[in-house]
Amino acid sequence: MRNRFMPQLVQFRQRLNHYIKNLFPSRYWQKKQILKILLGLICGILVTFVGSKMDWAVTKPPGFTYTTSWIGNTIGNGKLRVQNNIEGMFVTPDGTIYTNSHWDEAGAEAGIYKDGKPIDLLDDTHGWNRLGGKAVTRDDKYIYMAMIQGGMNHKTQDYPPEGKNWYCVRRYDLEGKPAPFKGGRGWDKSMLIASDTSEVTGLAIANNQLFVSNAEANQVTIYDTDKMEEIRKFTVASPQAIAVDKQGSLWTIQRRDGDKFGKIVHYSPTGTRLSEEIKDVITPTAIALDFQGKLLVTENGPLQQVLIYNIKNSQPVQIGTIGSKNGIYSGVAGEVQNSKLYGLTAVGVDGAGNVYVNSNGFNHSGTDLRKFSPSGKMEWKLLGLIFVDNADADPKTDGVDVFTKQERYLMDYSKPAGKQWTYKAYTLNPFKYPQDPRLHTSPDGTFVRRIKGKPYLFLTDMYNSFLEIYRFQPATDGKIAIPAGMFVGTNESNKPSIKGDWPPSQPTTGEWIWRDGNGNGTFESTEYDRHKDYPYIGGWWVDSKGDVWKTLRTKDGIRHYPLQGIDAKGNPIYTYKSMEKDTTPVMFTDLRRLEYFPETDTMYLSGFTAEHPAFEDDAKVVGSEIARFDNWSKGNRTPRWRTVVPYDTTGKREVSTSSISASGDYVFTVTTKTAELYVYQASTGNLIYRLKPGPEVGGESGWIDIPYGIRAFRRSNGEYLVFAEENWKGKVLVYQLPI
Repeated sequence: MRNRFMPQLVQFRQRLNHYIKNLFPSRYWQKKQILKILLGLICGILVTFVGSKMDWAVTKPPGFTYTTSWIGNTIGNGKLRVQNNIEGMFVTPDGTIYTNSHWDEAGAEAGIYKDGKPIDLLDDTHGWNRLGGKAVTRDDKYIYMAMIQGGMNHKTQDYPPEGKNWYCVRRYDLEGKPAPFKGGRGWDKSMLIASDTSEVTGLAIANNQLFVSNAEANQVTIYDTDKMEEIRKFTVASPQAIAVDKQGSLWTIQRRDGDKFGKIVHYSPTGTRLSEEIKDVITPTAIALDFQGKLLVTENGPLQQVLIYNIKNSQPVQIGTIGSKNGIYSGVAGEVQNSKLYGLTAVGVDGAGNVYVNSNGFNHSGTDLRKFSPSGKMEWKLLGLIFVDNADADPKTDGVDVFTKQERYLMDYSKPAGKQWTYKAYTLNPFKYPQDPRLHTSPDGTFVRRIKGKPYLFLTDMYNSFLEIYRFQPATDGKIAIPAGMFVGTNESNKPSIKGDWPPSQPTTGEWIWRDGNGNGTFESTEYDRHKDYPYIGGWWVDSKGDVWKTLRTKDGIRHYPLQGIDAKGNPIYTYKSMEKDTTPVMFTDLRRLEYFPETDTMYLSGFTAEHPAFEDDAKVVGSEIARFDNWSKGNRTPRWRTVVPYDTTGKREVSTSSISASGDYVFTVTTKTAELYVYQASTGNLIYRLKPGPEVGGESGWIDIPYGIRAFRRSNGEYLVFAEENWKGKVLVYQLPI
């Protein structure tokens, strides 16, 4: 906003100076010099006044209060919170839980939990090309973590060369600090290089011996835990997670391979294959031994349970389970309940027989860590459900129902920040709908719409390359979102729009609209509508009538797909035949976002302009200006107002605007790195507030790096909700604004 006043001040000075020159002949140069000095003072005062007015405008005025709440993570602020995913887990007799995962945005790859709370982290797991891994274990002296050290061109410290990886076991002391050893590798000499070609898939300890499995190498290697030196190794076919008893007898998962089900096999301490095996599993993912010698197996196939086996007989016998049969798909499918598991990745048991189970959902949905008593009663759970995601509110329920790409929440805004949300449903079913696009893509921007009174979910991704559509049919599918349709853009290389084998039968060139004509959630060759268009997409929008809009970064860059009705299966109908093209308004040289409101015939567009061009091609930002157009459908292309938003002028993206969302009387934007929320009056385009995350979330946020990183919603009481991506610490922020 400040920049809008500067050209006016320059013009004022030039005109005033021109007037003075005409007023005073050259012989009065002394008077003119005095007047120039006065003119400079006047301009300085004006600049100071405008600057002070703008500084007042962009900070919250006295008496204005707002709340920053959140959804999706049990912990909303501070260093310790629930990590993005858990892929491996070890539980001590006193119930301390050690975890591991390949990636956590804030560096919490290896969290430590106890009594339903995060209590610590392993240090130095993030940055410098380091990643976590799939396994973790500990003994009385050390913690051992599977990890990956990527290559770096470092002349003075020990790193693999660029382009190479070390697949390691890293040793830590019980305080969570790296514990170096003689012969250790890495910058701090705490890493044991297990392989330079494939990663560690399992860790276990017995009798001061560390067992390390490597599935791709078909090998288990045993090391001395004090010296970290190899003792022996033996061949095992594709060993995944492992568990070792006090005698050194090893149980390991052999993973499912296509239609060939997985199984659990047994080896002696010296590597002799024993006769005991477990074959009544389909997709085993984790195993653990309890202190009575029973073996626990997470079954991530249709059962979605922990299976408990007595292994003291000649052949293992299943004697119990943890969790409801069929997991979250039992009863009302998708409905969250204490005993319903989904996407099981890890299991452990403490000395009292309590069982700890983690569910990650499917395609890395997020952490759901639960403790069960020996009788199977859930005692607590920790949730870290959000990773690269944002939320939107159901307009019919006044924002009480909130959806992310895979989850549904019930909100009570009268409660304190962070206590308002209840996790109600997981909306993805990979067993009934294995071609659900959420299993094959990485969506992150959520639109919730009511079309003819029924709820629909629309999802796009970080690069605006597609728009996915989901319907709901509670009578047959409970809370599950059923794949209903999909738009994709044209591939610039004259190749299929989506790389790989999915979706089946997709057109080989151009772009397409898929609609699930027979209602089975499967992509079939007769269900594609084909087209070819400009390949560079600026954004997507779904208006309140259900019409789809798309912007292309070109002169005729607006595409409008009017809703053609709802078919017999409940899918919205869109066609290229009914598509409408429109020219980009002349002020935009690079059109990005579009939001159209048919109730008022109001169009908001954003992009780069000739006056405020892009420094470089950053496809994820909204541009440099927003413009409002009234009476859009009647052909008006003269903006009611234009306003400049923060944009990059240096190439460093220190200041740029990631997302826009209009609702009611306001237009909201958010900046990329500073995550500041800008609030503009919809009637004038004037900036009135600039807000930051509040003390409820520690005043902090990660970057906003998705195109739809905010979503605004006006409730019936006049309060505004603004949902904002907070990928750094695994949640979605919820601003509650009484404006």
